[in-house]
Amino acid sequence: MSQHNSLEQAASSYLRSAMHQPVKWHEWSPEAFAFAAEEDKPILLDIGAVWCHWCHVMDRESYEDASLAQVINEHFVAVKVDRDERPDVDSRYQAAVQAISGQGGWPLTAILTPDGKPFFGGTYFPRDDRYGRPGFERVLRTLADVWKTKRGDALETASSVLAAIEHGESFSGRSSSLSIDLVDKLVASAVNQFDQRNGGFGTQPKFPHPAALDLLIDVAARTGNEAAKQAATVTLKKMAAGGIYDHLGGGFHRYSVDERWVVPHFEKMLYDNAELLKNYVHAFQTFVDPEFARDAKDMMRWMDEWLMDRERGGFYASQDADVSLDDDGDYFTWTREEAAAVLTENELAVAGLYFDIGEMGDMHHNPKKNVLHVKLTIDDVAQRLSRSAEGVRSDLESAQKKLYAARLARPTPFVDKTVYTSWNALAVSAYLEAARVLQLEAPRVFALKTLDRILQEGWSSEAGLAHVIAYSDRREARQRVSGVLDDYAFLTHACVDAWQSTGEMRYYNAAMEIGEAMVERFYDTTGGGFFDAEMPEGEALGALTARRKPLQDTPTPAGNPAAAAALLRLEALSGRTDFREKAEDTLEHFGGVVEHFGLYAATYGLALERLLLPQVQVVVIGDDEHARQLAATAVARYALSKSVITLRREQVMRENLPPVLAETLPALPPLQDQASFAVVCRGTACQPPTSDGEELLKELSGV
Repeated sequence: MSQHNSLEQAASSYLRSAMHQPVKWHEWSPEAFAFAAEEDKPILLDIGAVWCHWCHVMDRESYEDASLAQVINEHFVAVKVDRDERPDVDSRYQAAVQAISGQGGWPLTAILTPDGKPFFGGTYFPRDDRYGRPGFERVLRTLADVWKTKRGDALETASSVLAAIEHGESFSGRSSSLSIDLVDKLVASAVNQFDQRNGGFGTQPKFPHPAALDLLIDVAARTGNEAAKQAATVTLKKMAAGGIYDHLGGGFHRYSVDERWVVPHFEKMLYDNAELLKNYVHAFQTFVDPEFARDAKDMMRWMDEWLMDRERGGFYASQDADVSLDDDGDYFTWTREEAAAVLTENELAVAGLYFDIGEMGDMHHNPKKNVLHVKLTIDDVAQRLSRSAEGVRSDLESAQKKLYAARLARPTPFVDKTVYTSWNALAVSAYLEAARVLQLEAPRVFALKTLDRILQEGWSSEAGLAHVIAYSDRREARQRVSGVLDDYAFLTHACVDAWQSTGEMRYYNAAMEIGEAMVERFYDTTGGGFFDAEMPEGEALGALTARRKPLQDTPTPAGNPAAAAALLRLEALSGRTDFREKAEDTLEHFGGVVEHFGLYAATYGLALERLLLPQVQVVVIGDDEHARQLAATAVARYALSKSVITLRREQVMRENLPPVLAETLPALPPLQDQASFAVVCRGTACQPPTSDGEELLKELSGV
């Protein structure tokens, strides 16, 4: 085993950022564990991400310090893991550190036995004693001594912590009496935590919770629940006005440190923006507020500009918060002086009021720095400046363009160009929904191009799905990272969405194949529910021996309810009752405990709606303007229980349809002499075809 830092061999951007450090880092590998056993040394495990500010702070303070590196190299075998690349490793050690210290997050710092069982853990440690935290060198020397002199205690702790990892999400809470009341309880829990003044849920720090927002929108549309509508719409509007939204470049930052959404952690993630894009599209669909459509298009502007691999298809993973460790979001923030340097007097007067750009700003490290957030409406600004609203709007647009152009000239935070299957699948689904609801062709074309690439490069029926399709700078990995449950579940959804968007059977067939592989590889045939990862071939390393069944959204949708929902969608098209049985069994597996998780179990609530509510399929047949109008009518108002498929006439042939539709649609009257029409099906029973938009609306009124 090499005695040197081996990260120059790594493909991950996060690992490569540490390859120059004096710590003798190893990647997560059998060789690293074997080396620790051979040396009889504990393992220092660092889990972080390229976008994580405090990971870089700890790198600079501790891991780049030669004297501290010497302590680490003498007493430990150091292993570094990228949480985006290895979510299976991260989730287990997060559970461990949670059990040990009561909190998780990144950087995650754990001390393990040579076989990978944790006996100490925490998150960020300063180099020396401060912030009320013990210094990292003191911690490391103490733990090296524990390993030498009190090893029995360390091993005892390690065993109990490993048990906590397994228990963490293997809830024994089966309930065979699933009812829609459970959805109502999850909604009530979210409404209960709703911050009426600022939007969002709870106090600071504030995260967006996209699955909870979708659940609230669906319930509000279906039942007229005013509190659910209020919680969803106020939250979406306050977030879009806050500093958590990038008012120049578009897109959302990861979360807000305050309850008013003003000061964010500035990193931007693909998964957050994909899921929030769906929220804004669904809100526009349901409440027909043009502001939501504008927000959705602006989010796609950022994703198109910064996260798209236009040439090959694929969305990049993230954009960093900072350029260097000396700044804290300086790329995204403005002093009054910086704004004045690029704007006319009128533009500064307008932007200063609208975005609250003052002499004193919002940032702790530099109080002059302002996070742009909407403080006043256009009309308020016009009134204060005694100007017309049109003139103010024009100056504001011009100010935004100039500020953005000036910002582009600044050193730009790193974009991690890694293409992850699961996050890309979320983005494909979001782009296909946005394309359909907002009637845009470009997002649809790019989503399908991305999906084609993932299926071509990431999927094979023998090897299964890869978690990573490509790394930043097209670096080659030494070994393939296998897909986890999220990759399979989200990609199954994306393939069904692509079939609905195109009517092409290859997407339906891919959805079926990946769904079947998901069941085969992850479903627990004895206990029910899905494991988050396969048992690796050969010996499982460290905490990967623990089996986990994820229920909570983190903030990506939880694997079990996402998998159950995917199987229910496949059953509706294929008639495969075994898929429905496994979905129902999965939801029953958690039914007795889920209400305690409130808004963190919103994906479960959405899956339960799919199981319990009658599913409606609207098939629009035709390829002319009238067909497009019928499709727009069918799409109006978001309902989880409704799917809309548009087929060209020549696609309506038995061999070109999923089994359930093949049984139904060929019984229609001859197609050649008809105008475009729509058919509404509930289960296997369909209404007579209609070409009348009003009639179609009537047929859908109860959905």
